[in-house]
Amino acid sequence: NELAWDDSDWGSWDNPEAKEDGSGSAPWLQDCVVSLSPCSDLMVVAKDHKAVFLSAKWRTDDGGREEMTLAVSWSGTLSTEEGESVSSVICIPLASQKRSSTGRPDWTCIVVGFSSGYVRFYTESGVLLLAQLLNEDPVLRLKCRTYEIPRHPGVTEQHEELSILYPAALVTIDGFSLFQSLRACRNQVARAAAAGSEVVHPPPLAYKKWGLQDMDTIVDHSSVGIMTLCVFDQMKNASILGGFHASVKGSPPAMSQYITVGGGPYTGFYYAIEGSSQPLLSHVALAVASKLTSALFSAASGWLGWKKQSEEEPTQKQKPKVEPATPMAVRFGLPDSRRHGEFICLSPCNTLAGVTDDFGRVTLLDVGRGIAIRMWKGYRDAQLGWVQVSEGRGERESSPSAPLPRRHAQFLVIYAPRRGILEVWGTQQGPRVGAFTVGKHCRLLYAGYRLMGVNSVTSQGWLLHTQQVCLFDPATGALRTVTVPFHLALSDKKSERAKDMHLLKRLTTLLKSREVEPDILESEAQSVLLDIKHPAVKKQVNTHTHTLQQTPLVVQQSDTELTSYIQGSKRQAIAELSATLTNLESRTALLFSLVPHPPLPFQTEVAGIEEELARVSPTLQRYAELTSGSRPSVSFALDSPDASLPVRSFLSQMECEGEEIRVVPGPNADWTQLGSFLFWGCLTGESPLQKVCTTLQKTGISPQQLLSLLLSVWLHREKEVLKKTEAVRHLHTLLTALSSMKGAVEESWDMQCVSPWWQQVRSACVQSHSSAAALLAAIVAHRAAKANITILGEHTHPSWEAVSLELEQWAVCVRQLEDVLSLQTLLCVPPPQGTPGSATPHCSVKALLEGGRGGIADSVAKWVFRQDLAPERLKDMLQRRGEAESTEQSSQPEQGKGEKSQEDAAFNRAAGECRFPDSLSPDLLFAHCCWEYVVQWNKDPEEGRYLSWAVEHLKLVSSPHIQLGISSMMWNTFIVKCFSAAAFLIEKVNNVCLCIQDVGMGDCAMTAFLGSCVQLLQILMEADSGVEEVTPPELCVEEVWGEAEGPASLAELALEQKGVHYPLVQHHYLLASLLHTAMTFSLRVKPLSLFDSKGKNAFFRELSSIQLMPSGDMDPGLVSLRQEFLLRVLTGWVTTQREAVEGSGSGDKTWPSLCLDLGLLLQVNPDILRRHLVCELYNQGLDPRAEQVEDKDVLGSQLLVLTGQRLSYSLLHTQTQTRPAMELLARLPPTLCTWLKAMDPSELGCPSVPLSQTSRLVSRLIEILPENHGQYSLALHLLEAVEDLQRDD
Repeated sequence: NELAWDDSDWGSWDNPEAKEDGSGSAPWLQDCVVSLSPCSDLMVVAKDHKAVFLSAKWRTDDGGREEMTLAVSWSGTLSTEEGESVSSVICIPLASQKRSSTGRPDWTCIVVGFSSGYVRFYTESGVLLLAQLLNEDPVLRLKCRTYEIPRHPGVTEQHEELSILYPAALVTIDGFSLFQSLRACRNQVARAAAAGSEVVHPPPLAYKKWGLQDMDTIVDHSSVGIMTLCVFDQMKNASILGGFHASVKGSPPAMSQYITVGGGPYTGFYYAIEGSSQPLLSHVALAVASKLTSALFSAASGWLGWKKQSEEEPTQKQKPKVEPATPMAVRFGLPDSRRHGEFICLSPCNTLAGVTDDFGRVTLLDVGRGIAIRMWKGYRDAQLGWVQVSEGRGERESSPSAPLPRRHAQFLVIYAPRRGILEVWGTQQGPRVGAFTVGKHCRLLYAGYRLMGVNSVTSQGWLLHTQQVCLFDPATGALRTVTVPFHLALSDKKSERAKDMHLLKRLTTLLKSREVEPDILESEAQSVLLDIKHPAVKKQVNTHTHTLQQTPLVVQQSDTELTSYIQGSKRQAIAELSATLTNLESRTALLFSLVPHPPLPFQTEVAGIEEELARVSPTLQRYAELTSGSRPSVSFALDSPDASLPVRSFLSQMECEGEEIRVVPGPNADWTQLGSFLFWGCLTGESPLQKVCTTLQKTGISPQQLLSLLLSVWLHREKEVLKKTEAVRHLHTLLTALSSMKGAVEESWDMQCVSPWWQQVRSACVQSHSSAAALLAAIVAHRAAKANITILGEHTHPSWEAVSLELEQWAVCVRQLEDVLSLQTLLCVPPPQGTPGSATPHCSVKALLEGGRGGIADSVAKWVFRQDLAPERLKDMLQRRGEAESTEQSSQPEQGKGEKSQEDAAFNRAAGECRFPDSLSPDLLFAHCCWEYVVQWNKDPEEGRYLSWAVEHLKLVSSPHIQLGISSMMWNTFIVKCFSAAAFLIEKVNNVCLCIQDVGMGDCAMTAFLGSCVQLLQILMEADSGVEEVTPPELCVEEVWGEAEGPASLAELALEQKGVHYPLVQHHYLLASLLHTAMTFSLRVKPLSLFDSKGKNAFFRELSSIQLMPSGDMDPGLVSLRQEFLLRVLTGWVTTQREAVEGSGSGDKTWPSLCLDLGLLLQVNPDILRRHLVCELYNQGLDPRAEQVEDKDVLGSQLLVLTGQRLSYSLLHTQTQTRPAMELLARLPPTLCTWLKAMDPSELGCPSVPLSQTSRLVSRLIEILPENHGQYSLALHLLEAVEDLQRDD
């Protein structure tokens, strides 16, 4: 029975995501080679020399539905020759040889063609099976032809074949021999892997090679298969080729037809007569054959010379010999000098072909006649595919005569990426039957073949699970299948089914419309229903009219003809349901009797629960405060659990089987609403508990389903449960009553085993995100189970205390839920205003167990980020937690003083109180916070503070092993790519501003990023130095969380990281420091030019690798460049210090020492740097700081010039020259006066300096200069002049 085709929405995919603005994020796919297996279970995406294999896997979505997804199963490098790249890929599924197979492939072979001419065959896991060089030109296109059952007698049966197109040659490999060789290779590889032996090299493939002549360029091909001409065509061809006297053979020869597209001519038709070319074997096979003559059966290495590598003679590696091609001339073509073909796609029945060209046309070719029969325009860069549809079974078998054969229709699918539209056209001259708006960067995937290895015998009874045309959208990751109903090919206006399907679509659209008046809807629906004649369409009418809400407007009409039509189609179904409804009615009447009644007096006191509730009461109260009114939310009255339960929803969840009623789980909302209908009155005390339980037991519903409904409403209505304190006791009573029902707890239950009944309760609690309700349910169920076990124990061993595995499970479960509640309370603390807050995450026991051992620390790290806690603040909170744990008496008075905010209080409740002493140890928490901040920085690189705080968190990790691993992971995952891009761009453009645009960061963000890189590399060096002195830490976890399974924690990954090469890290630290200084002081520099060739080659390598580093004395030219750069850095720093003094700021005082440290690493004389720094400080008038740095080695002549410039400015260049200054100038010695006039005060950064500072500078200058110095007397005259000028002032 075939599924009915629902074409109510045919031709109009409602896909709002497909309306792209042209700037999508998917053009990368256009540069890749993509291939999809016809079974849709394997996709290959390749670019250059790399490839990714994606295999089909089943996944359960949030709604519980299973769906097929394609996930990465293998990725890596495919090429083995230098410089080669992937040029074509196809995936060929190989049929299973087992008799029990029903058409599913055994495995899939990936065939890859390379630009070097090699063709290689791989398994789904990337294992190379076979490689062969067939031609030395690049592989242009790989295509495959598989077996198809002939639809008509007399049609030539086609053989399987793999064809490989080169620029001037075509290679064909027989499918049967290829299938056997691939199976043998795969089996041999599997045996070698199991035995641990070496893989034996297989023999080469036999192939035919044709040299394609008489075409200028060839870009694509299609192998049509073997064809036999009729006698007339045979005589016509003989006359054209041989002339009047040509002879004609008695039987027409079989020929293989090939069609090529390209230029000159635009399309070429080639015919190769069978038997004209023998299969070629390369020289390897000939050598093997000659060796077999001497040792035919002595070699135990397999068939046809499959020798082990150890037995082969050592030969020099050289390219295999390439066999010459057999020339084959073009028989005829479609000449069009200006048109160039781009792609050809053969129809499944081998009679038609679609061809695209560079003029934006799609041409439909008649393959048999060699002519173009149709052309579409306006499809530039089009992609083609074919859909072949068979007529539905039974539609032509009802004829009074012999059943007619099933008809087949072919549709051409055209995807136009420029317009973002997918069209389906009927062939040959049919109309457009569908058009869909899709993305502009999709890829139409059409294989054109099915399973290899199928023949007329093995395919009997098989249902080939293959798709024909799929559309891959990289923007959404969706893979859509194009399916066309057969009736769309019936263009005849008298086609009854086509007309009725059109009417059904019109009726569906009419009933879905909300804008049509009821009277108009009634009349229109009546006329449409009465016009439908086809029986299959009438069945679909019943389905549509029962599922739509407005159907009663039509169905309930009093019109006699319409009513008889509807009732006639329903009569059989009503007869089948009558017995079931009669039984269901009597039982559901009991359920509807559960209306609220005055409650009976409730006196049950549960021993032990009050103490448990008192213990967790503070956390529950805090959790309720945070979740009750934290955020306003919108809800609909219809979705409320308190809304009245419609009869239709109630009955839709009930099934009657004989004497039992079974509840059918529906959507979560309906399930919770049904549970509220049955149990909420009991939980609130509004309904009598005993009467409800007795009534439910009479209905025959299984206790397990009732328990599921009870837990669903309890966990879903958490906020209301927390407000009703008596609900816990009512829950205990309900659980006890349900447990006592027949079929709940097995009578033969062994107390040393886990009970499925109580395991159901635990499973619901550990999966729930309602932490408080789950904890309360677990406490109640724990007490009920304990009472149950005690009763059973008294019957079996009255004098023994009951000890069971069940109670141990409950103790662990309750402890876990308490931990989760504390953690959830912490996560519910709202972030402060103005922080990057997000939705509050919800956790459960199951989620934490599946998240691995680092799941708890990861959740708290995300909370730290949302709270925008500074690293020092988190450090203080952890220190207070440690003090509280160490001294319990002092923690009480310090609590009010230490917990400065609700974040501190919540953190101490969750992380403190010994709740997570191991999972939230300081090192683990700081490591996860560091990782969270660097992940957030990677999302928004403009936020340089995130990376800075990540480094600060890393500094607070005490273990050097964890520090080393985290910093290595940070560097390799996030930092090095951006760091290298910044370095190369600054080197290339020598301009900081232009660099900013390309890297994607602003000026401040780039400076902060480079500063963080310096600190990160410094931490890396310090951690590497401290690793040998400290033993690696032991990563522990709390006992109740020891069963956590999932991905390795961050700390475990950190400890698994390789060590680093200290000199290489220091080399990168040097570059980072240079880049940071250049950005800080806006210096134009080419940073990589400051290193020699060895230094440049060592950059951006793996930090764990050993690289050839610069050693010995550096080239003087490089040292000079480095010295000039450091001098400019010092000048820039002194300028900022002057600005800081004028702005009453302090400025950063670490740069001079950093420059001196860099000078030592860069082999720059530190004395030169120190002298330059002193001169620059005096130049900017910062004499006190210059005196702190100055030493005896400073050149006095430099300071003498500075002093002269200051005095020249005071005496000669001030705007208001005083009379004492003029008199002093007249009294000066002529030599000094001339020297002062030659000074240029404009070189001073700060010319107006107090005379007291200048006097002190001259005194220091005389102390430095020796008495025999040539300018010593000039310094004495300067001292006298300054003293006179100071005295006059």
